[in-house]
This record gives sequence, C-alpha cells and structure tokens, in this order.
Amino acid sequence: MSASVISLTDVTKTYMLGDMQVPVLRGINVEVNRGEYVALMGPSGSGKSTLMNLIGLLDEPTAGAYLLDGTDASTLDDPSRARLRNSAIGFIFQTFNLLPHMDALANVELPLRYAGVKDSKAKARALLERVGMADRLDHRPPQLSGGQRQRVAIARALVNDPALILADEPTGNLDSRTGAETLDLMDELHAQGRTILIVTHDEQVAKRADRTIRLLDGVIV
Repeated sequence: MSASVISLTDVTKTYMLGDMQVPVLRGINVEVNRGEYVALMGPSGSGKSTLMNLIGLLDEPTAGAYLLDGTDASTLDDPSRARLRNSAIGFIFQTFNLLPHMDALANVELPLRYAGVKDSKAKARALLERVGMADRLDHRPPQLSGGQRQRVAIARALVNDPALILADEPTGNLDSRTGAETLDLMDELHAQGRTILIVTHDEQVAKRADRTIRLLDGVIV
C-alpha cells in the first residue's frame, strides 16, 4: 500500500484555443499522504478547478505523472480510468449531484451497483444511518434540505471505501449553521483516518485542514 494517496510529478495542462496554446497548469508537484486533510485554494483563473479535475480523473494531464493510491493514472485508458475513479475516489460536490428521481438509498447505492457489489442496499443503508439520515432513506433529493442532501452525498462518497475523498466547495450552497455541521462531519471522517482533499475559497474552511496548497497562475505558491 502506497504512503501517498496523491502523487503529482511535473504535471502540466495546456488547452488549445484555435492555433494558440493556453497553459493552465505549469509543472505541478504535489504529495498528499494517507490520512491527511488538505485544502486546495486559489483565485479564479488559478488552475484550481483544472487541478481538481485531474486529481479526480475527470481530465488528463498534458504531461507529467499522476499516481493515485499507487496506480499510475497517467497511462490508463478511459474504461480503466472510470473504474479507478469509482473505486478510489469519493466525490462531494457543492451542488450535491444527486439523481432527483431516485431516493436517498438508491443514490448512495449507485456506485456499489456500478462496482458489482452484492448486498449493496444494506451497505448504503448503514452509511445513511451513520450520517444521520436513517429516517430519510425513501426521500428523494427535492424532498430534502440542502444539509440533508449533502449528508446523502457524503454517504455516497464513502460507500466504496475510497482511498480519497475529494470535496469541491462542499459548503458553498449551505447556510452557515448547516455548513458548519458538514465540516464537523468531515472532521470526524478525518479523525477516522480518511484522506481528504477539500477545494475551497474560504479561509475558515481551509483552517480545518492539516495544511493548505495554494495555486496562482498555474503554479503552487
């Protein structure tokens, strides 16, 4: 088992705008060790979202190496990358990204179904109970508050026992009290040994983390 969950070496990302190359990430080197809680910060245009997408296997680097939990993700084809993403990363999004026509239990169960896990319903139910949603299993997202939807999203992120929890502005659509409750839950997960990378623009949120990585103009500062 690798000590590093995230290992980026000389990673670049360049987009083509017509005939012009637009560099967004310029030689990123990052290590996040198992059990760390790390915040990623940067102003608009810093490359923060691009870096998050690379770490989340939603995009590929132009050059450089990316090892996720010891696996060289830089060399994978699309189906292999999708399988690794489903098994190794639990996503928590600002907009929750729950399927509105499915109840809470089915939303949490979905990654397990993709992975072909048996008895997926029991595991999904146990995680929803763990995040305080035992009485909302049959509620669909439109029937839930923002905080309740985020708890469902956190349960879904945990359901495959991922190496990394990747949280993108998880309190961005929540009021201050509900946001604090969500961060308290993240603190609990960290205390249990989870590796967390939280993308945020909020210094108060970043203070919860062990350390902060700051991006500016595509480089770490």
